[in-house]
Amino acid sequence: MKSIYKSAEAKQKIIALYDRQIRELHIPYEDIYVETAYGRTHVIACGNEEKPPLLVFHGGNATTAYNLKCCDFLLPHFHIYAVDTIGHPGKSAETFLPPFGQAYGRWAKEVIEKLGYEKMACFGGSFGAGILVKLMCVAPKRVSKSVLLVPSAIRNAPSLKSMNMMFPMCMYLLTHSEKWFIKCILPMAVREENISKDILETAKCSIDNAKVKSIMPQNERTSALQKYKNPVLVMAAAKDCLFPAAGVLRRAKAVWQQSRCYLLRDRGHIHELTEKEKKMIINALR
Repeated sequence: MKSIYKSAEAKQKIIALYDRQIRELHIPYEDIYVETAYGRTHVIACGNEEKPPLLVFHGGNATTAYNLKCCDFLLPHFHIYAVDTIGHPGKSAETFLPPFGQAYGRWAKEVIEKLGYEKMACFGGSFGAGILVKLMCVAPKRVSKSVLLVPSAIRNAPSLKSMNMMFPMCMYLLTHSEKWFIKCILPMAVREENISKDILETAKCSIDNAKVKSIMPQNERTSALQKYKNPVLVMAAAKDCLFPAAGVLRRAKAVWQQSRCYLLRDRGHIHELTEKEKKMIINALR
């Protein structure tokens, strides 16, 4: 099997950043490994053990360590199981799953079962939200409630919408100049001040050291989406070039009558949540 990393040294760089970001959270945690049909999967258990369990999926070509720093507001309210997506940078198997079809959903279903739960509340953003959408289609009763943040797999934008990121990326790969890298991700962030140190460091580390997967989980069929009947909060960004809110929220409301849809105004795919929005997510998952 071909490695998802560019070299053994490249893998070490990603794992070193992963471990450092976990340490920066200053929280107790447990490393759990579960065996699935798709390969060994790493999960970090953390948060409040006296609170309800919550399964968390991270974004594409990022890591669970980075995602936990973004989602630290969830830690006091849930016993979190933060999973390393298989085939992505992190500590799970390097098995690549196709973005088409429902393999990601079947893998996520196995993770829940191997963790010993009949069902769980689930949270995912971007690529991770797309994995959660696949899970909601494959095993709707395994997801007791869900929050989808700037999600893929509902109404992805045509790839042409993100073509303006290609030239800066090519220039970055040629020059390794941070200036070009910032220009590459700026369409997702809308404004340069939205690109935090953690975002920049994590994204650059993945691009420099891993074989990046650019295809997001693809849109699910209406008939598959409608199998999910439990509560779902869908939050999409008005200026998201990958998953624009207009299409995502319209389709979410059409396929899930029970859904609550929320517009992240004046923001792009990379954004900051307000305290009110963080509380909304917590309440939706409790």
